[in-house]
Amino acid sequence: MMVRVVTWWTILRIALEERLVYRGDFALGTLMRFLPIITQIFLWWAVFEAIGDGQRSEGQIAGYRFENMVAYYLLTMVSRAFSSMPGLASGIARQIRDGEVKKYLIQPVDMIGFLLLTRIAHKIAYYSVALLPFALVFYLCRGFFIDGWPDSTTLLLFVATLIMAFLLGFFLEATMGLIGFWFLEVTSLLFIYMLLSFFLSGHMFPLDMLPEPWLSIVNLMPLKYLAFFPAAVFLGNVQGPELVQGVMIQAGWVVFFIITARIAFARGVKRYSGFGG
Repeated sequence: MMVRVVTWWTILRIALEERLVYRGDFALGTLMRFLPIITQIFLWWAVFEAIGDGQRSEGQIAGYRFENMVAYYLLTMVSRAFSSMPGLASGIARQIRDGEVKKYLIQPVDMIGFLLLTRIAHKIAYYSVALLPFALVFYLCRGFFIDGWPDSTTLLLFVATLIMAFLLGFFLEATMGLIGFWFLEVTSLLFIYMLLSFFLSGHMFPLDMLPEPWLSIVNLMPLKYLAFFPAAVFLGNVQGPELVQGVMIQAGWVVFFIITARIAFARGVKRYSGFGG
């Protein structure tokens, strides 16, 4: 057990050091991610200006005022920073197609565990760079949080939903990448997933703005827990039994995709054929 712990810690440390070596480029790329905030704020300002007839704070869309919408968008940026896994699924499929997956079959290193540790390192490196910009943005935009900040219990639940959003995003995309054992090219599948995820995770707009039956359909999918649900928890839009049920469902989806990814890898390895040195 101790040997395994040391192995995983070594992998995590090396992965983190590797990313910090490129901290200059990494920092610039991180800062550029904040530029769309300005565009998004002006976009919603124009929408609410039209609805409110010049009084944007009085205009509402599905119960959201302009300030609520901006606060929601800022929070979904945090959620997506946790749950997004750029290049994960395509990278797994490429390793299967190119035969690179062989190294995980002949060495005592678990492929899924290794990839999980490298993603954890990536998030640590990302937030070590993005923490100050995030703090500055939230400070400058503090006036948009007109309903105040949540209590300590809600904040803890918010952090828990962010962690589960990270795990859900990782194992969901890992599962899609592992489909490469059966279909060598998964680009079309990933394109469809990214398109659906952008809209149905709540990154584009709050999902509770959807009419029925679309809202009920979206509620049955795991995508809402990647961005919408953590933001809704912070804003207090889900409380009491609904909050407890939502956290349990999110945890259930995490467990489901952990099992699915493990099954896909185990069965995929059985049908995989590798040749050469």
